[in-house]
Amino acid sequence: MNTEKQVLGLIELSNYINTFLSKNEDDFNEDDYEFESVLKRSEIENPWFTLENQKFALQQWSDLLTGPSIKKWMSSYSISKTSKRVGLILAGNIPLVGFHDVISVVLSNHIPVIKLSSKDKRMIPFLLNKWKKFSDQNVDFEFIERLENYDAVIATGSNNTARYLEYYFKNHLSIIRKNRTSVAVLKGDETEEELKLLAKDIFMYFGLGCRNVTRLFIPEDFVIDRIFESFIDFKEIINHNKYANNYDYNRAVYLLNQDQFWDNNFVMLKEDEKLFSPLSVIHFSRYSSLDDVEDFIEENEKDIQCIVAKKELNFNSVSFGEAQNPGLDTYADNIDTMKFLEVI
Repeated sequence: MNTEKQVLGLIELSNYINTFLSKNEDDFNEDDYEFESVLKRSEIENPWFTLENQKFALQQWSDLLTGPSIKKWMSSYSISKTSKRVGLILAGNIPLVGFHDVISVVLSNHIPVIKLSSKDKRMIPFLLNKWKKFSDQNVDFEFIERLENYDAVIATGSNNTARYLEYYFKNHLSIIRKNRTSVAVLKGDETEEELKLLAKDIFMYFGLGCRNVTRLFIPEDFVIDRIFESFIDFKEIINHNKYANNYDYNRAVYLLNQDQFWDNNFVMLKEDEKLFSPLSVIHFSRYSSLDDVEDFIEENEKDIQCIVAKKELNFNSVSFGEAQNPGLDTYADNIDTMKFLEVI
């Protein structure tokens, strides 16, 4: 395969996505209607994949796949001289969550053998076929129902599923990913704008991604109302039926158990030491010393995907509002996929 043509095809794919997203439906051509149809069918089959969320994911990829960013990313790696078959078992919690793995395998001169998630089975095939066309057929891939005839595996699943996958693929080179979530650390002097950006880190994709913040650390004297005020731009989230069902269920459980929680009618805050929180709930704890926060993060490092905080706190963090904007060199579970693909 010709890597140069693959990269040029990716850049053209980026331009194609961006052009589509910039159009009004009145200006659509036949190809645009096909693209829109893929989005609408995806939403029908998986109501979590709203048109808004799908288009947000597409815009993120369009912004990433530029010539300079791809060149900078690939400059750190060598391209395999021998093409291998790499099985990909993709997740489907948020739109296009497995696309980074597919791109990594192709640009490493391997063939992705893809088992799509039933929750996200339309967009990736559509984009891959476009990429293949834009790269003069220099992109190979396969879609399968059962994974057979492969040299290595990259699989994503729940913690329970991961145990099964680790056993099943124990004799193969593999990356097995598990559940992760993200946290935010507030210093206390955050501006209104920064807190609104934090709300984006929490609510984008309904909170279903591993980069969504589900746990907050706040100073002892921080006023909870400030957090709720910053959430107001996302109040319409409660009109989504599946999200509302989760909210109603969790609220009922807390009321029955007489748990203390804070509620603004579309999300709940609960003081809880647990890292993972139910959908529609954000766990928080108050700290008197950042050393306590550091200890918690260190103890739970294997379950934390990213940390949102001010840079001055020195948590190797991303800025407010940037949790859902990972770069090409940002890897799930912090395992360098491209390094893995170099040596298979």
